[in-house]
Amino acid sequence: MKSADAYRTISEVSEDVGVPQHVLRFWETKFAQVKPMKRGGGRRYYRRQDVDLIRAINRLLYTDGLTIKGVQKLLRERGVKAVSEGSAEIVPTSSEPVLGADANAEPVQPAEAQDANGPQDAALSAPLVDLAALKGIRDRLATALQAARP
Repeated sequence: MKSADAYRTISEVSEDVGVPQHVLRFWETKFAQVKPMKRGGGRRYYRRQDVDLIRAINRLLYTDGLTIKGVQKLLRERGVKAVSEGSAEIVPTSSEPVLGADANAEPVQPAEAQDANGPQDAALSAPLVDLAALKGIRDRLATALQAARP
């Protein structure tokens, strides 16, 4: 077993995180913060910090339901360390009701519709749905799928 601080190859990271190698390569193009060392022949070597960040990106995308743009924004606003450690709080930005959401819940006020680069594209400024409501829907679907299995 390798030490926690040992460099990892792309195949080791892929297996450890549960993400295909081509996805890790794609994430390198979308997240400038993912920068494995490259040695002769272009072979990638990931440091522990890289693997921690990849795990966080994986969780944010596939468990928490953020988009790539959402994770990029979180990394920009909160920093790599906060995202990697899981201490970057995800604040829903929706004020619109969501199918299956609690009708008595307090609406969440939308965040400002522009960032440091100025106003966002109209399609991007549409409010995101409440993350908690999406998680509830996901959980109900998982339960229904489990019940439907023979």
